[in-house]
Amino acid sequence: MKSLMEVRDLGIAYGREGGWIDVVEGVSFDIERGETFGLVGESGCGKSTVAYRLLGYGIGNNTVRTGQILFEGSDLLKVNSRALTRLRGNRIAFVPQNPTTALSPGMRVGSQIREMIAKHRALPDGSTIESRIVELFALVGLPDVSRRYPHELSGGQQQRVTIAMAVACNPDLLVLDEPTTGLDVTTQRQIIQLLQDLKNRIGMAMLYVTHDLALLAQIADRVGVMYAGQLVEVASCDKLLSNPAHPYSRGLIASIPTMEHSTARSRGLRGLLRRDQIPAGCKFEPRCDFATAACRSTAQSLVAVGERHSVACMHWSDINARDARQTEKPNTTIPARPDSKPESVLSVDDLTLSYTKPDILSRIFSTARPPVARNISFDLLPGEVMALVGESGSGKSTIARAISGRLPPQSGSVKLDGKLLQPTLKLRPPEQLRQIQYIFQNPDASLNPRRTIRAILERPLIHFGIEAEPTTLETALENVGLHAAYLDRFPEQLSGGERQRIAIARALLVNPKILICDEILSALDVSVQAKIIELLKALKQQHSVSMLFISHDLAVVRQLADRVAVLYRGELMQVEDADALLNSPLHPYTEMLLHAAPDLRKDNYEPSVPAMPESRSTGNKGCPLAGRCPRQIGTICGDSPPPLQATSGGFIRCHISTRQLATQTFRQHRDRSQI
Repeated sequence: MKSLMEVRDLGIAYGREGGWIDVVEGVSFDIERGETFGLVGESGCGKSTVAYRLLGYGIGNNTVRTGQILFEGSDLLKVNSRALTRLRGNRIAFVPQNPTTALSPGMRVGSQIREMIAKHRALPDGSTIESRIVELFALVGLPDVSRRYPHELSGGQQQRVTIAMAVACNPDLLVLDEPTTGLDVTTQRQIIQLLQDLKNRIGMAMLYVTHDLALLAQIADRVGVMYAGQLVEVASCDKLLSNPAHPYSRGLIASIPTMEHSTARSRGLRGLLRRDQIPAGCKFEPRCDFATAACRSTAQSLVAVGERHSVACMHWSDINARDARQTEKPNTTIPARPDSKPESVLSVDDLTLSYTKPDILSRIFSTARPPVARNISFDLLPGEVMALVGESGSGKSTIARAISGRLPPQSGSVKLDGKLLQPTLKLRPPEQLRQIQYIFQNPDASLNPRRTIRAILERPLIHFGIEAEPTTLETALENVGLHAAYLDRFPEQLSGGERQRIAIARALLVNPKILICDEILSALDVSVQAKIIELLKALKQQHSVSMLFISHDLAVVRQLADRVAVLYRGELMQVEDADALLNSPLHPYTEMLLHAAPDLRKDNYEPSVPAMPESRSTGNKGCPLAGRCPRQIGTICGDSPPPLQATSGGFIRCHISTRQLATQTFRQHRDRSQI
């Protein structure tokens, strides 16, 4: 039986000054009906370029040089635009990385789905368009949100809408380009579970493009690993993650942060891809620990090494023994904390935050919106990394904005080195602005598209009057895994991961005392993540840079953080030393987050509690988790605020005593005993 989709010897080139540059070469794979095929690799490897070509998309300056893309035997590279239009959305559908830019801001989401159904006349017998839209929303776990505009939905809800739109016509193939990047861990797992359910119910196949191998482990049947435009390994998901054969696959997997503290690990990827230094032979040779002279001159292509397992490496068979000799112990040395507590570099005291200013009418009629964050208090020591974790909408970024001066607090105070910080950026002196640097989640909104990277990096040096050495900018780029050739490029010429590295380099250039890192690793490849984590560790240990590190990736938090603050609906549920919190979570909400965190083994995750509701019940004056908590006690949790209880490294807010929480831990389906 023929495969649903067959890609044969695909070659794609981009036009630039001086001619054409090959970005995809000789890529071949197939996708069976009902199969999920994952495509992974570092930024710029060509995986998204291949994915878009499966739908017949290609921007003006790229061309297909070689190959075929066969859908049910028909070559999509040869069909006309009218035939492609009939296929897109109907037989082959697409889910983008960023639902915000995929959904029209001026149309209600129901109208956007209605447009898709009407375009392809894909209406089941006996159904109306309106009933079909409601059915699709229910299919992706949403109530009827037809009348809402995209901005009225959370990021996770927007992504569910794009999925509902994509499956509206029951497609045979669903192409997904990083569909969960930037989403919190519980929403990620809900999306993955949703896709798995849709696959089982509709029988559709999927091409899943991602850099998140832990999530891919939960859904993929087979995986193709790409490097510099070529496939270097194709194997079943279990085989690839448990026993990868290609050196690049091994390095990629070894770079993934995990929830475990192992005594030894394989060496991760070294260096970075330089397309101007790719040899005539194996493209990975400059970064490979097992390369020989022959590798530099002998081109490699996929060869079968097992059942449905192919590798492009002449040394794959003897790498196991050689790799064992190169296993190294990670550098996990953490400076001992002094006996006497040092002065805090940052103090947050009883901070309450809101995006609306209460007016006279709202005070009279009690119509003011509840604050986004309430009674937030914590301190940050020199050289300490505090992670702020919680689901989307919990108030993490709101707190960061207030500390940085981008949102004046409703009440409470923020102090830097014991001195009260003014509430807004305009009122703060330049030295305080230099000492607190903010790295945003979305670099597209923080990098000037009309300036070169050189100008972008020079701007803070000029603004703060910092004299730079001739090699300052080059060194700043090298520290984040880039090279000097990037200085004369514009942001639009960089991938999303590369733009984020520029934003990090810019913040570090002015030698800040505090870094506010707002989901800065969510869009980066695992290899780059590992480099950035090591860079942040070095800053922390060598220069005592303190960090407020906002993240939904608990494995990254484990690698970097000293303490963790768990936030839910604007309230701190738990603050604790990182190891203690991740090894033995006390609060039920902390357990929920840990339960949802994926690793490289398929775990058959099932949420044991409902998803976070859209808004907190106005009648709930007690714990914000009431109604969702798996260990709720009668009505007291909803009626009374939870008391604050001290722990060895912080505090917890819960009606259940810490002794009961420690001895009668709510057991999730997943075994976390290895943590």
